[in-house]
Amino acid sequence: MQKRKALSSDEAFLLSENIFKNFVDYFKPLPGQRVHIFIPIEKFKEVNTKIFIDYFLSRNIHIFVPKIVDAKLISVEISESTAFETSPWGISEPVSDTDSGILNFDFVITPLLYCDHSGNRVGYGKGFYDDFFETIPEKSKKIGVNYFNPDENIDDIRENDIPLDYLVTPARTLSFGLGVE
Repeated sequence: MQKRKALSSDEAFLLSENIFKNFVDYFKPLPGQRVHIFIPIEKFKEVNTKIFIDYFLSRNIHIFVPKIVDAKLISVEISESTAFETSPWGISEPVSDTDSGILNFDFVITPLLYCDHSGNRVGYGKGFYDDFFETIPEKSKKIGVNYFNPDENIDDIRENDIPLDYLVTPARTLSFGLGVE
């Protein structure tokens, strides 16, 4: 978190652009695919996924964003006309509380604070994404995005923690279980 906070807004934007380019080059998303993607919390300088969302909208890729309703993460489908509001946590969310019911995503782009060389991720400690990962098919690619490459292992893995399949950084895309690519 400290390394992220030390980035200037311009640095964070340029790194986000590189992450986006690496994502598109590696995964080559196609029209009609389904992507679940978080909306960044700007005060935490999360990766700017608005770049991804604009790209997906322009290419007829179905976009779903998370929203916490009754202490559960749901997936709300969005479009260019979706109305948003700011949650009490400062997160931009769709006004709608209607869960799309979609679980079969091609890509689930996931927020994180840190990810190690095995795909273990540290989030914000609420467990929403681990619970969500349990509900989606195994073939849905769980992808973390981070400004920084992994350099340390995470030792305090809980039994219900579900690792990521990939990590996209400004420099490269790592594939867990399949080696670094």
